[in-house]
Amino acid sequence: MRTFRIFLTGIVVMCSIFTITGELLAAEKKFPTKPIQVIIPFQPGDTDNLLRPFVEKMHEYLGQPLNLVYKPGAAGSVGAGFVAAAKPDGHTLVGSSQSSIVIVPLTHKEVGYTWESFAPVSCLVDVAALLAVQSTAPWKDLKELVEEARKSPGNITYSSSGTYGITHLIVEAFSREAGINFNYIPSQGSGPTVTAVLGGHVHAASTALAPALPHIKAGTLRPIAVYSSKRMKALPNVPTLLELGYSISAPGIYGLLAPKETPKEVIETIHLAAKRVVEDHRAFIIERLDRLGAQIGFAGPEEYKSWLKNQHNIFDKVLKDLKK
Repeated sequence: MRTFRIFLTGIVVMCSIFTITGELLAAEKKFPTKPIQVIIPFQPGDTDNLLRPFVEKMHEYLGQPLNLVYKPGAAGSVGAGFVAAAKPDGHTLVGSSQSSIVIVPLTHKEVGYTWESFAPVSCLVDVAALLAVQSTAPWKDLKELVEEARKSPGNITYSSSGTYGITHLIVEAFSREAGINFNYIPSQGSGPTVTAVLGGHVHAASTALAPALPHIKAGTLRPIAVYSSKRMKALPNVPTLLELGYSISAPGIYGLLAPKETPKEVIETIHLAAKRVVEDHRAFIIERLDRLGAQIGFAGPEEYKSWLKNQHNIFDKVLKDLKK
């Protein structure tokens, strides 16, 4: 009997040891176990400023900091490609818009990744882009500009920040749907694009909101359509292309993505932390984004994935049409 009791005691002790060991191993494996790198595939000053209000607060809910790491180059493909090939454990993310995730792989097949190489985590920011003309231009709205383009094919010129960028391709998509032909003149950035239209060198500018907003407020630039799915807070009286009867929508959506094989529970942990930041620090985020002409555009993994697929389909078709 005594031997049996000793045997039972031994089993209990061993079970306790296994239980404690299991709990310790589970604790060791709990995500995140170290700081999370958020790769910014561009130079400082744009993408990082849009994402910073979110990522600098997420440590409160994850227990580890999120550090911005810059890996610019090749239109964002250097940083995006680095993350696509990274260990899928959630400790390496990319923060970007659809530019480097969707469009670059369509225009540069050699980059070695596609939008499907990533596991979307959270959309965070919605940045307006728009079509604008000089305030002294004869066209008061998009309808009048389209009518002029139909009467004079190829005579209406427009500029954007660069060939095959979002602000270039969205106009090409819209113009094909409208059955018109604009004459495209590329610029070397959104600032030069706005300068070109203000100087009368082109008729219209397809640009991000931030460089155009001061001139809109000053009354020297007239916005005639925004590319977002809904009107922007900064431009409440300017209709979207969707409202004007076109099927095209391509806001600049910035968010966080992980490598493709990242476990769902890890994706959900990061997403929930971002969600808590939006809920608990909303006023702080809005105040920061207002300065940049941006607004919160929050969505979860599935909605983000669906939207990226839609953007891929839109721009894949546009690029194929351009090559015909």
